[in-house]
Amino acid sequence: MNFLATLFLGIILWFYATPTSLLEQIKSNGVLRIVTRHGPTTYYRGPQGEAGLEFDLVKRFADSLGVKLQLIVSDSFADILHKVASQEVHLAAAGLIINEDLQSLVRFAPSYQSVTHQLVYRQGSSPPPTNLNLLDAHYPLTVIADSAQSYWLKQLKKPHPNLVWEEQSELESAELLEQVWEGEIKYTLATSNEVEQMRRFYPELKVGFKWNSAQKLAWAFPIFGHDDSLYLAAIQFFNRLRRTGELAQIIERYYGHIDKTEDFDYVNVRRFHRHIVESLPKFRNLFEQVANRYQLDWRLLAAIGYEESQWNPNAVSATGVRGLMMLTKLTAQEMGVTNRNDPTQSLDGGAKYFLAIYSRINSDLPEPDRTWFALAAYNVGLGHLRDAIKLTELHGDNPQRWVDVKKYLPKLSEEEWHKQTQYGYARGYEPVKFVKNVRRFYDILVRVFSNQPPDVFISPNLALPPSKLVPML
Repeated sequence: MNFLATLFLGIILWFYATPTSLLEQIKSNGVLRIVTRHGPTTYYRGPQGEAGLEFDLVKRFADSLGVKLQLIVSDSFADILHKVASQEVHLAAAGLIINEDLQSLVRFAPSYQSVTHQLVYRQGSSPPPTNLNLLDAHYPLTVIADSAQSYWLKQLKKPHPNLVWEEQSELESAELLEQVWEGEIKYTLATSNEVEQMRRFYPELKVGFKWNSAQKLAWAFPIFGHDDSLYLAAIQFFNRLRRTGELAQIIERYYGHIDKTEDFDYVNVRRFHRHIVESLPKFRNLFEQVANRYQLDWRLLAAIGYEESQWNPNAVSATGVRGLMMLTKLTAQEMGVTNRNDPTQSLDGGAKYFLAIYSRINSDLPEPDRTWFALAAYNVGLGHLRDAIKLTELHGDNPQRWVDVKKYLPKLSEEEWHKQTQYGYARGYEPVKFVKNVRRFYDILVRVFSNQPPDVFISPNLALPPSKLVPML
């Protein structure tokens, strides 16, 4: 009897046991399976490996769950949504726009970024329509099939019956923008973040008009009945990223140095592309040789050199800095440079000086922030950078994040702020601009010379002895 009773009880417990949640299953299996798509705003393989805003976010999510990340890449929006709705994947992290019409198929998590739709054409080509009502057969418009733009145009077709467009299923969003730049197609629709990323590489891309209503980007999850475990874990994850400032830091990594549509500096970017063709070949071998000597990325040195002198070895400023890397007389002496106008000496001295500064930046700083700090100090000096770091900490922001410290550097030019500091007045807006431009030029050089989307520069592993010029941070 005892045996039969035990067996009967076991059968009852088996039938009524609480089912294992999806989150528990994922943790037990040790794998989070996601679908994404290629693109500068989502996922790509750069010089330092896998990168992209979506990749960084979902990789952190997998790490927070203690599981490995399994990536499935699909460039079809329809296929991405199918994989989510059919539960082939646990979620999609693919730069998807929240769409109410899709909420019967998938479940969107909280938004992490806002974008707008923009009409894009090539500067110098036929003028674009000035508003949506004029977008008819006279303006050949091409979009990605089954994309957010395609869905959106279909929604607009009823109130705007003259709307006409062609859908392309074989290209990625970035490739479509490239075709606009090459003149192969006249007009396309793209999200503002895609346009901002691509205009650095194709500066003639121009925005005809944009729609003011903001569109929200979010992850998409399958609808698992009453099992909200993974979905709730994602909500908690994003809440934590916002609370700790990590979300702002990740977005800064990919967008902090990129001009918004209305602020795009066409002249500066186009000039840089021209100098890549006309001036860089004279110095490329030298950049590569010095970079190899000091275990640096030659494109980083080239970006610094361009921001300093536009690759002019005879450049001289009103304050007396001169040469390819625009060294002061004191810095040149400390780095062993006897002739600042000699490009080899100037570049060698500039590389050594950058590494000397880098070695004195707190090694606990995460990358790429430590590199951005070193670039700022290269421009304004370690003392003034240290003042900005102290102001950042004093006012409750994170002194180990460039996204926070760069807000306080410009304040060093204001008396109410610099009187609180050790090193006093500085034109603190200059290092912020310097870092932004170096990062932008570096991105362009990476794309031109590796045929890959850009990734941030990861720090050198060579550290030089601290300089005597400024106390250590």
